[in-house]
Amino acid sequence: MDPLSIILIIAGLVLFETITSIDNAIINAEVLSTMSQKARRWFLVWGMFIAVFLIRGVLPWLIVWVVNPGLGPIGALTAALSSDPKVVESIEHSKHILLSAGGIFMVFLFFHWLFLEPKNFGIKGERFFYSHGVWFYTVISLILSVVVWYAIKIDPLMGFGAVIGSTLFFITHGFKENAKVSEEKLLKSGVQSSISDVSKIFYLEVIDATFSIDGVIGAFAYTLSVPLILIGNGIGAIVVRQMTIGNIDRIKKYLYLKNGAMYSVLCLGTIMLLDSFGFHIPTWFSPFITVIIVGYFFIKSRRKTSN
Repeated sequence: MDPLSIILIIAGLVLFETITSIDNAIINAEVLSTMSQKARRWFLVWGMFIAVFLIRGVLPWLIVWVVNPGLGPIGALTAALSSDPKVVESIEHSKHILLSAGGIFMVFLFFHWLFLEPKNFGIKGERFFYSHGVWFYTVISLILSVVVWYAIKIDPLMGFGAVIGSTLFFITHGFKENAKVSEEKLLKSGVQSSISDVSKIFYLEVIDATFSIDGVIGAFAYTLSVPLILIGNGIGAIVVRQMTIGNIDRIKKYLYLKNGAMYSVLCLGTIMLLDSFGFHIPTWFSPFITVIIVGYFFIKSRRKTSN
């Protein structure tokens, strides 16, 4: 892989990890505002280590292990960090399973946002889909059925991977919904005082782990190289922590950044599915499309803010 491709991939990963973690940064900032200075420092220092090295490091390794169970846990760890041609060939041979799972997960994530999540309407059509939210389950069921039907003709494990992707989506979605409810209870007057800072730190780490799944899975649309994923997602996690420390209200003023993040999710999910079916996607395309989409909605947000 040439240096320019590496730079583009890392830049795309950093940008994608950052924009998909905005919600996480907002939750962190709001909960941290109820904690003591000592607890905040602990979370921002040791929490950084957990977020960057443990969560973003363990998840890609687990994914490689699950997709290549024959390697075993130690073998998967070695494979994740190895440049051995035989290991690379093994991962390439099974990548269609990983990409079908990741692709379905990302596509479901987008349609859930489009149909069911409250949003600032950035482009025409979003209001229409949001007003017809009941169709979300019909749409994703049809997508899953079509993908599995064609996937099992290529490899039954690829079809099973798509089902795993849908299962993972609903599991993580349940955790996120519970996180929102827990946050509301936590921030109610009189309640936060009865909850220790240690409990809040554990809560934030669990939330961070849940939100990081989107970024890690989406990272495989950019590259199958785990070291590059660790670097890109790690830098992105650091940026999110800096956003948490800084003025989060300023980030909230960019009304359409979430829109940009979700349209990037749709594109990356589509790229992963196409790649799993054998379509050749250039390595530069994923970071390029991410920059274009996020850039458009960033400019749109700036214009809205200046008006």
